[in-house]
Amino acid sequence: MTKPSLPDLLHAAVSAVGGTERPGQVAMAEAVAEAIDDNSHRLIQAGTGTGKSLGYLVPALAHGERVVVATATLALQRQLVERDLPRTVDALHPQLRRRPQFAMLKGRSNYLCLHRLHEGAPQDEEDGLFDQFEAAAPTSKLGQDLLRMRDWADETETGDRDDLTPGVSDKAWSQISVSSRECLGATKCAYGAECFAEAARERAKLADVVVTNHALLAIDAIEGAPVLPQHEVLIVDEAHELVSRVTGVATGELTPGQVNRAVKRAAKLVDEKTADSLQTASETFERVMELALPGRLEQIPEDLGYALMSLRDAARNVISAIGATRDKSVQDEDAVRKQALAAVESIHGVAERITNGSEYDVVWYERHDRFGATLRVAPLSVSGLLREKLFEDRSVVLTSATLKLGGDFNGVAASLGLSPEGVEGDDVPVWRGLDVGSPFDYPKQGILYVAKHLATPGREGTRGDMMDELAELIEAAGGRTLGLFSSMRGAKAAAEELRGRLENPILLQGEETLGELIKSFAADPKTCLFGTLSLWQGVDVPGPSCQLVIMDRIPFPRPDDPLMSARQKSVEEHGGNGFMAVAATHAALLMAQGAGRLVRASGDRGVVAVLDPRLATARYGSFLRATLPDFWCTTDRNQVRRSLAAIDATAKADGK
Repeated sequence: MTKPSLPDLLHAAVSAVGGTERPGQVAMAEAVAEAIDDNSHRLIQAGTGTGKSLGYLVPALAHGERVVVATATLALQRQLVERDLPRTVDALHPQLRRRPQFAMLKGRSNYLCLHRLHEGAPQDEEDGLFDQFEAAAPTSKLGQDLLRMRDWADETETGDRDDLTPGVSDKAWSQISVSSRECLGATKCAYGAECFAEAARERAKLADVVVTNHALLAIDAIEGAPVLPQHEVLIVDEAHELVSRVTGVATGELTPGQVNRAVKRAAKLVDEKTADSLQTASETFERVMELALPGRLEQIPEDLGYALMSLRDAARNVISAIGATRDKSVQDEDAVRKQALAAVESIHGVAERITNGSEYDVVWYERHDRFGATLRVAPLSVSGLLREKLFEDRSVVLTSATLKLGGDFNGVAASLGLSPEGVEGDDVPVWRGLDVGSPFDYPKQGILYVAKHLATPGREGTRGDMMDELAELIEAAGGRTLGLFSSMRGAKAAAEELRGRLENPILLQGEETLGELIKSFAADPKTCLFGTLSLWQGVDVPGPSCQLVIMDRIPFPRPDDPLMSARQKSVEEHGGNGFMAVAATHAALLMAQGAGRLVRASGDRGVVAVLDPRLATARYGSFLRATLPDFWCTTDRNQVRRSLAAIDATAKADGK
């Protein structure tokens, strides 16, 4: 039997989802197949509308070996498992003569824990476990959510948090879930045979395609104990997010509240002397944290160093003692012991990491008005980790709409631990970059407007001229505006100011769930939606409801961001340009994502307005502009107002 050709398979898949084949999608599928066949690596930029999911799924399914697809967002995971994969498998089945299996796999805490549900959650104030359903007032929101989750537990086939609709708060979910450290293990747990997390792992072991998230991919790489099944091909979608997700997983933190909870959980399980030493260390740490000022700690202060050594040593003694004692008076002792061990091991790990001190770690204090001070430690870079763990034993394809920053792939490649394209050597993973373009005609569909006449944004204070410009642009557009702000304070200030000046409804991130806000924004063209980071990347509103995307300023990281400033300084110490490598790259990625909110379909028209003159006047402006879609560019404010008014009039004439 002749092997079906890739073009035939792609044609069948595209027809099954009711799509249209696009040259970029064909080029992408061929590049993915080539990378799989010669066991090499690809960075593929595929613009919005390319149909990149099928561009990698079809060659992956045709290959026949197990493939892991890791993506950043829940929305894309669900789209792959609920829509793209079922249709693609059905379409390819006749030609492949087999039906590839697929499964979703997430971290353990994403699944309902039957032991926690039936036996209770850890009670910090008292010993043992407590029945959270009895403890929560049935009329409270928490109580109602717990009762609803108990009913859902009898119906769900997956136990996956994301299948529970409507969703619940993190606090409610924590009552019926456990982390991998807290889990008793299937063999020791009375509910091991019915465990949802274990069932998901078993399904993944049998699947040809495993869909997971960046966080689980990071855990699999960092912790050494494999979570994902063996696989020959890894496809990372939304790959522009990977470095920040891996950094998040590799970041440790300590707070006085977290340490106090660990003390309470461990107290019943160890002798008084051991418990007292952890309590004393906890109190010392709390006193130090009360005086903590936000910022990076290039040297660990003496009082903090002493507090951390005391915590580390006391935690180590508690861990040894918990392992050596049994106490039958504790209800469900194994679960209580596991909970306490997980809490104390976490504290020991972070305290030891900071105490040991590594030139590759950054340590800093954060302070929150409500929660007090937090001590954090994060890797200066994850590039070495990614190079070693990601590219060694498999073919890797990384794809996103934004991988070329400033016109080439090398910036993103360096953050992933890869050498510049074309460099070869014994320990150098070989990769090639491919930009398959976009089916959209950006110069005809969009305008990039830079408000060159405005004052350069300062760090503090309101920008009166910017507010006037914002109001005039929104009026010209008839609403239809997505406002992307570099800080929540900026978004709030603009919303408050313009609600008093304009008749258009202005929605503000945080005043409702993101899903509800986007739904309301899409439903009413007169409406504007203002917000910060998650809006820069998470909004997909094709059509006339989003015809003006405004960025208040170039989204450089804050100068006092400890991790970013440490990374910038490190690049400079090694002879590089820290500003371009870190701050400008960070801003370019966000601006490309933000500008990508405008044109989501072939009929979309509109303006991306950047209210920061530096995009036109600063030397780095050309680097940032080279990262954005190829819109027609202007600094003429009157031209832009006329264009927006014309786009608004056309939409109204079409009844939209």
